[in-house]
This record gives sequence, C-alpha cells and structure tokens, in this order.
Amino acid sequence: MSVHSSRKRLVAGNWKLNGSLDGNSRLLQELLVQPDAQADCDVLVCVPYVYLPQAADILKGSAIAVGAQDVSVHAKGAYTGEISAAMLADVGCRWVIVGHSERRQYHQESSAQVAAKVVAALDAGLTPIVCIGEQLADRETGQETCVVQDQLEPIKALGAEVLSKLVLAYEPVWAIGTGLTATPEQAQQMHQQIRAYMELDQLRILYGGSVKADNAAELFAMPDIDGALVGGASLDAQEFLRIVAA
Repeated sequence: MSVHSSRKRLVAGNWKLNGSLDGNSRLLQELLVQPDAQADCDVLVCVPYVYLPQAADILKGSAIAVGAQDVSVHAKGAYTGEISAAMLADVGCRWVIVGHSERRQYHQESSAQVAAKVVAALDAGLTPIVCIGEQLADRETGQETCVVQDQLEPIKALGAEVLSKLVLAYEPVWAIGTGLTATPEQAQQMHQQIRAYMELDQLRILYGGSVKADNAAELFAMPDIDGALVGGASLDAQEFLRIVAA
C-alpha cells in the first residue's frame, strides 16, 4: 500500500457566513441521500456556530461529521463573544478549522495564535484543520514556500505527537473564491514541500481554493493531496457529493 493510499481522504465543507435553519435542513438531508459516496472518504461540514446543534442533530448517526469554523484559545472566562473548544464538543462538534486565511487577514490572527488554537482544540478532543497559504504577491515574487513554512513553524514546534492528531489544509489565498485554482502540479509541489518540511508522512494535507466537482479528481490523483477543504461548492449538495465521490 502506498503512503498516499494509506491516508484516508478527507473532504470538508466550509459554509463560511452562509446558512439558515430551513436551508440547512434541506442541504443536510440531501447530503444524507447518498451514503455510499462517503464510504472511502471522511466527510464533514463546518457550519456557523449557531447552527452546530442543528447540524449535529440532523447528521447524528451518519457518516458525516460536524465541524466549527473557528475556536477560542481560552477555555472559559471574561471573553465576550468567544466560543471555547469544550463548548463546541458539548454540542456535538468533532472538528474545527483554525487559521483560515480570512481569519488571518480580517482578524489579524498570527501563526502563534493559530498554534494556540490547535492546542485548545486538541485539549477538548477536537481535530483541528490548520489552514496555511500564500497571497498572490508571494507567489509572483517566489516567496510562497517561505511564507507557508513561516506559518507552519509554530505548528511544527508543537511536536510530532501533536502533528499526528491534526490535518493541514493548503489554500493559496489567490485561489479562494476567485475562480482561480492552482494547477494539480502546483498544488502537488506545495503539498510535497509541506510534507517534507513537517517530516511526517502520515499527515493528511488537504487542498483548498475553488475546488469543484470538475477539478477534484485531478487534484485527488496527486500523491500528496489527501482531500479538500471546499468553500462555495459545499453549499450545493449534489456538487459536494460529486467532490466526495471524485
């Protein structure tokens, strides 16, 4: 068995700031119609905080897990508006995205903060999906590898035991929601560099950045791409299921 085939594929949907009780119910019920598509793949949906209990209830007992889109570094206390990892676990959440480029960009999250969120998530039994990726200017000036390694440095410093419990998601920022997608070869090259830098063959590394049903299979065929973090396409049940089955 190759290393690639021994790492189970993971497809995670990131709903971002989208959803409603009625719309969520329809979408989640549609995802449950084709359970066979999920047999060889871990599948989860990362929904806004307020819809986590709804999603956990609808998906209870199914092969689809529920994740959050962010988590606080704090366990409890006077931190108005924050949501702790234990709270997420309490409502049925099992996964959480940390360090998404939108959090880094709009909320000035540092890579050190992202590492602290990883620790908080793991302490509560959640599996973090740690996002890294470069801006277009970084790639155009040949700095993409340095930028990504700088983002990874505080994560790598947590040690191999911690690394074995998380998932990475490489998302070139210039390809998120733009319709642009890194070629499979570009994505593979970065995934290979990330795996070599982290020094852990079994680490699952997802690709994110305008993943759609028509490009998923080509991306998944790459030896170091272990699945996808899917944005807009995860809001369409049939499109998302086609990505899962790719």
